[in-house]
Amino acid sequence: MTDPHTQPPVAERRPVQIEQLGRVRTDDYAWMKDENWQRVLRDPSVLRQDIAEHLRAENTYTASVLAPTEALQATLLAEMKGRLKPDEMSPPLPDGAWEYYARYAAGAEQPIYARRPRGGGPGESSAEQVLLDVDALARPHEYFVVADAQHSPDHHLFAYAEDAQGSEVYRIRVLNLETGQLLDDPVESSTGDFTFSPCSRYLFWTFRDDNGRPSRIFRRPARGGPDVLVYEERDPGFFIGVGTTASRAWITIECGDQETNETWLIPAGDPIAEPRLVAGRDRGVRYSLSHWRGRFIIRTNLDGAVDFKLMQAPDTAPGRAHWRDFVPHRPGRYIVRITAFRDHLVTVERHEANNRIVIMRQSSDKEGGDTDGGDTHTIAIDEPAYLLSVDGSYEYDTVLLRTGYQSPTTPRQWFEYDMDTRERRLLKTQEIPSGHDPSQYRTQRLQAKAADGTLVPITVLMHRDTQIDGTPPLLLYGYGSYGHAIEPAFSIAALGLVDRGWVHAIAHVRGGSEKGWGWFLDGRGAHKPNSFTDFIACAEHLVGQKLADPARIVAQGGSAGGLLMGAACNLRPDLFAGIIAQVPFVDMLNTMSDVSLPLTPPEWPEWGNPITDPDAYDLIAGYSPYDNIRPRPYPAILAMGGLSDPRVTYWEPAKWVARLRAVTTGDRPVLLRTNMGAGHGGASGRYERLKEAALAQGFAIWCASLGSAGAA
Repeated sequence: MTDPHTQPPVAERRPVQIEQLGRVRTDDYAWMKDENWQRVLRDPSVLRQDIAEHLRAENTYTASVLAPTEALQATLLAEMKGRLKPDEMSPPLPDGAWEYYARYAAGAEQPIYARRPRGGGPGESSAEQVLLDVDALARPHEYFVVADAQHSPDHHLFAYAEDAQGSEVYRIRVLNLETGQLLDDPVESSTGDFTFSPCSRYLFWTFRDDNGRPSRIFRRPARGGPDVLVYEERDPGFFIGVGTTASRAWITIECGDQETNETWLIPAGDPIAEPRLVAGRDRGVRYSLSHWRGRFIIRTNLDGAVDFKLMQAPDTAPGRAHWRDFVPHRPGRYIVRITAFRDHLVTVERHEANNRIVIMRQSSDKEGGDTDGGDTHTIAIDEPAYLLSVDGSYEYDTVLLRTGYQSPTTPRQWFEYDMDTRERRLLKTQEIPSGHDPSQYRTQRLQAKAADGTLVPITVLMHRDTQIDGTPPLLLYGYGSYGHAIEPAFSIAALGLVDRGWVHAIAHVRGGSEKGWGWFLDGRGAHKPNSFTDFIACAEHLVGQKLADPARIVAQGGSAGGLLMGAACNLRPDLFAGIIAQVPFVDMLNTMSDVSLPLTPPEWPEWGNPITDPDAYDLIAGYSPYDNIRPRPYPAILAMGGLSDPRVTYWEPAKWVARLRAVTTGDRPVLLRTNMGAGHGGASGRYERLKEAALAQGFAIWCASLGSAGAA
């Protein structure tokens, strides 16, 4: 119940009628979108005064309602900090005469990037060369992140992309490691995507235009000089990016949306050459290239390979006419990614929401030509739910593979794996300073039956002493979009709830890729409602298995997972005691009809285009959370937004909360918290991010104490 002395802000209704494809809708809160929103992203201080006052009033109200949880939030935060090593350091990754790593000074919010001579041991600080102290750069700013940081292949330069407002408009700076001086004339208005040419003479980078979209690739001398346009993308629905192959033989330009893409190549030996197209755009066909021993290995869904197959082509003739089958398509065995080394090709495959690593050894020293790939072996783990990953490598000519392993009960471990001898060496285990005993926890993989009979995986984490008797409170997390899989990883935040007797569950709903690319296709476009009904089925299954108190279920999701929260809440408000929606994509119909927004044209393949397609309009209008709020009791809701968020703009959660509060017939609070100094990812520091996690968990525990879900 809300405090009767604490009154929520009442947003003014300024009805706007929108006619589209012969359909008419009314938007009472369209005024919350600043007409100069592009300027606001780059400079939040220019936000229109009436909007700023409303958002601040919402923040004040939220703080007032949740004031009784402040002590709990502080305790949760202290526990999370206690599980985080103050001076954490990643295992160094070798490259030539150096090994590179990131570490934190004790208690610092942001990392230090550094290197030392190869083979240097821990504690040899005198040999360390600090490349970038992000914490020092961040101190003058309310928000500051470094999205990418790379050293040049010749080890003489170090570049990084910085964002000081959360808008994801990055500035790229280049540091001369020989002099310790930053070069003049940084790159402005970048997406944060860049790469050095393998010869180290040039920097290729991606430009972000005024609508927030990646639209051009430029090249400039790495030590400073004029930018030269290399590639321009004319389709506003295509994302673009630039990189290099692991062999360092090619520079690549990737262009694509969720269902179609193409690749352009520039030979590393001639980095100023015009890019050459590999295979043109063929709607519905995706492919990516890895260069390996004189050929390209092509990961593609060509010829109906839903879960992808591997093909090969000579690097002298990479066009589609020369593609030949290499590893066949196997339905249900989704090829996630491939990584090439001189003598080995490494594939990550996903089956039933878990990964395995397949290592193929070249059968001869011959370069190029068709090959069967030689010997093949697999790394897999015999556990119900885990995350097995291939980490990056700077070196192509090596037999050592860096892998990671973690599970909901087991902190992350880093291994060095010899691909020839198959010996594995543990490099590091994530340290939990406050202590952690995996044997005190249980992980399960359950299967919920969806409305159409499909089995939906659920990853469950609970304390060993939690009673399976229908009484535990439950936090159910979900996402289910863009083919993004929610991996069963270790979470220092989740333990705060689990140690208090909660069950923490992940619903691997359709729209992700946990069960393959077909799992994604069955939860997008016309099939999008499957994501929402899957989530509801997972909640009901957990109740049926007595793993949840039906009156104390709290659902959580962010971004497109916020869409999942809003849609599931509209369908079954009685099922949830609370909803945590972080940067929620809830004003779908308006957003997908606004071509000026950064992600609208690129997102049409995912959702449909309601501007030109009546069926897409009706489909989206049928589930868009903002457009489907009805008079009924809603659960307690906490919506969290970011003022400079270019992906889910601040007005989406603000409008959603205003309409919910105006329509709900229940007495559960509907809360909005807008981070006035951050974007899509929330706070930028590692401890500041934990504050937001503690707020969400404090809200969840508070919701669970309110009584039966959806009570009026």
